[in-house]
Amino acid sequence: MFRYFNRGLTGAIRQTGIHGRRVVYAGAISGVAGYLYFNNMSSLGRAQIHNDAIIPPVKAVSTKYNTVTTDVIDKLRSALGEENVITDKEVIQSSVNSQWSYLVDLPPSVIVTPSNTEDVVKIVNVARDNHIPIISRSAGTSLEGHCSAESGGIMIDFEQRMADVLEVYPDDLQVRVQPGVKWVELNEHLEEIGLNLFFPLDPSPGAAIGGMLSTGCSGTNACMYGTARGEWFVNITVVMPNGKVMKTRQRAKKSSAGIDMTKLFVGAEGTLGVITELTLRLAPKVPTSVAVAPFDSIEDAAKGVAKVIQSGISVNCAELLDDLAIIANNNSGSTYKKYEEKPHIFFKFAGTQAHMAEDAERTAAIVKEFGSKLEYAENDDEAKNLWEARKWGLANIASMVPNSRIWTTDVCVPQSKLPTLVQQIKSDAVEAGIYAPLLSHCADGNAHFLLAFKDDKEREVVEHLVEKMVERAQALDGTCTGEHSVGVGKKHHLVHELGEETVRALWTLKNAFDPDNIMNPGKLYPDIDTRH
Repeated sequence: MFRYFNRGLTGAIRQTGIHGRRVVYAGAISGVAGYLYFNNMSSLGRAQIHNDAIIPPVKAVSTKYNTVTTDVIDKLRSALGEENVITDKEVIQSSVNSQWSYLVDLPPSVIVTPSNTEDVVKIVNVARDNHIPIISRSAGTSLEGHCSAESGGIMIDFEQRMADVLEVYPDDLQVRVQPGVKWVELNEHLEEIGLNLFFPLDPSPGAAIGGMLSTGCSGTNACMYGTARGEWFVNITVVMPNGKVMKTRQRAKKSSAGIDMTKLFVGAEGTLGVITELTLRLAPKVPTSVAVAPFDSIEDAAKGVAKVIQSGISVNCAELLDDLAIIANNNSGSTYKKYEEKPHIFFKFAGTQAHMAEDAERTAAIVKEFGSKLEYAENDDEAKNLWEARKWGLANIASMVPNSRIWTTDVCVPQSKLPTLVQQIKSDAVEAGIYAPLLSHCADGNAHFLLAFKDDKEREVVEHLVEKMVERAQALDGTCTGEHSVGVGKKHHLVHELGEETVRALWTLKNAFDPDNIMNPGKLYPDIDTRH
């Protein structure tokens, strides 16, 4: 049974794996904690966002591209085989839209499905020689229009034929994969071959490794394991815009041999080159358990989490659901239990059973200082039941507004500023008459607001709220995007956040790698004149 704590403690998903993947076993899982995203924006056009108050009045950079002609198609078919070049417009349109995004991705002229690095070299050479843009796509779960073909061009789809685990190095805690491998399937595969290892970055369950690196992803596990900007990507193989192949470094666990070229591509959104292989660092799987604590306010919840972490307790996750998200859970009927209609923190602890029990006891004592009582799961079934409210949070929220669509966005601030940010945004939403529940990686100061709208008029209101949300986060020394990256939807915020000189430095890097601007153009980099 569930155990409730006052002062003392008196005691202390798996899905099908990868089938048919090519694996070399060199040398001798976690459950899905990501979001279930729910959205369908196919009937609405892509938002055209401008903010002259943020972007300085400088000359925009533009590039004209050639169209994909029958001659280009013939060259691609000759290089890849006819069956691996898709030109049917209906098939293309059905393949490109991100399932989760409020934006509707613009379709490319053609989709190609390579099987290896050599195929990608051929594609890049055709694109460069004909001045045609390239868009790389791993799984299409990104939220900010990263895979939208703003200028048409060639989309490289890795999900079809470049989704293999290539080699496992268990003694080194490493694995080499292709970009289309999904993290959930990778972890299932590692479990199936008998390894007590997993890849801990956990964004959307459908996300693939190539896109995870390219967007600088993270998830609920970031509290313990960090983000894609940590040391989880050992090296990558990249086809550069000039058609040359670069491997960023060797597999040694540490290296001080110059600039870390791997990290240049983390968060670069496919704008510097095409990633074809990735070596990942793995972590040992350790037992986890779950506890839940209600709070009277977001401020009390955030302060409680901060003190728990400062106390050295091994917190794997600390997820905040506000009162609206809890009400959605209670009304959904899809989870194990109902909760008080107030903010809740869902903790995950990691370690031995004795260690987790001790951590839970210490956490119970801390949250009691903030008026809360901890409910701790004593076994795996209870932990699974408690975690359901977080796991199904977005689906439960969507069920509250069945005739609406959900704009899913995030910002991030220093953890101490999270209560201020949430209070401001919730006040803005109430004033605007918009339903806006909160799911937050509380330990990171990362806030995901889910804004519901029924029509184009309400969409405009939501769009304005998102702009204000970003401005408020940046005013609190935060960022326009904690883990969704920039894409099309948020690039206009970068000058204000990073400064014009930093943005010019980003453009300098982009122009050095990709002087013809054929790699995923229109994403990430604000449109400023870089010639000064």
